[in-house]
Amino acid sequence: MHNIIEAGMEHLQVLCEIDQEIIGDQSRSQEIQQAIKEKRCLLYQSSNAVAGFLLFNNDFFGHSFISLVIVKPSERRKGVATSLMRAYLEVAKTPKVFSSTNQSNTSMQQVFQALGFIKSGFIDNLDEGDPEIIYVKIASPQE
Repeated sequence: MHNIIEAGMEHLQVLCEIDQEIIGDQSRSQEIQQAIKEKRCLLYQSSNAVAGFLLFNNDFFGHSFISLVIVKPSERRKGVATSLMRAYLEVAKTPKVFSSTNQSNTSMQQVFQALGFIKSGFIDNLDEGDPEIIYVKIASPQE
């Protein structure tokens, strides 16, 4: 049993712990806290534990942008990222939803492809030697 809910401040510590497990530090704690305050954070709850979360904003050149998808290592390859992104796509404020991942992150690229995102460009010089690939999902008229 799982569900996707809007994160509240009571979830801040566990989300920061999951993020720290992935990146090795607490550098995004303020960003996560701000997203929760602004109601821009969804989380995936599985068996009374948080398995992952997604941050978004609506100011990417006037479009929705999924800025971060984090899945706890023990919960990977179980559809958590896909479920979070599907849930967000249902409530996105704009018909185009952008996101990005490093060229080296082939798992996330597969998630984008499975959800119908298409490559929309590249950004060099963010992470040395690992370009960022920009993706877009354009809602069809019936969506």
